[in-house]
Amino acid sequence: MSIQENLHNITSQLPKQVTLVAVSKTKPIEALQEAYDAGQRIFGENKIQEMTQKWEQLPKDIEWHMIGNLQRNKIKYMAEYVSLIHGVENLKLLTEINKQARKHNRVINCLLQIKIAEEDTKAGMTPEEAKNIISSEDVLDMKNIKIVGLMGMASFTDNQDQVAHEFGNLQTIFDALKAENSEFETISMGMSSDYKLAIDNGSTMIRIGSSIFGARNYNI
Repeated sequence: MSIQENLHNITSQLPKQVTLVAVSKTKPIEALQEAYDAGQRIFGENKIQEMTQKWEQLPKDIEWHMIGNLQRNKIKYMAEYVSLIHGVENLKLLTEINKQARKHNRVINCLLQIKIAEEDTKAGMTPEEAKNIISSEDVLDMKNIKIVGLMGMASFTDNQDQVAHEFGNLQTIFDALKAENSEFETISMGMSSDYKLAIDNGSTMIRIGSSIFGARNYNI
């Protein structure tokens, strides 16, 4: 099926409160343009250099989301335009995002990444670390970032009960932190393989790549 058909199949089944991020990493400009022409306006990338090149070439009403691991020294290259940063893992990253956003007189929305998977390879902070960051004086003094929710990645497993449990944990953590932070609105969890399960467990933002664009080519 075409990108347009794939998008329609997914969006037609999404609840109103769920936002679709089209994960376009490694995909050519033409594929993103096709998705744009089909009505998609939010795209997710995991490499700042690639995202910046696409931002320069594509329509300016696109929302760009950074979904990959962040290197502090590269934040400056996306601070001018990025809409949401999904994977903030520590205070140092928030400090740098705030610094670079201030240079462009912008406020950049951020999600704290919580480690919900049992796999050691998955990144993220503990709920206690997230709570401490949100309430810290350093963060409260940052005027150019806004922490709007959480992001998490479930274990890569066929055990659907385990995945559902991990997603449910993130929902519980979100609810607890939201009670202390009125700006909390987003739970980013769920990808092509598990987004329906994520939605059932409270996700308000899903990150889908291969189900829209097809399998990725990592050799480019």
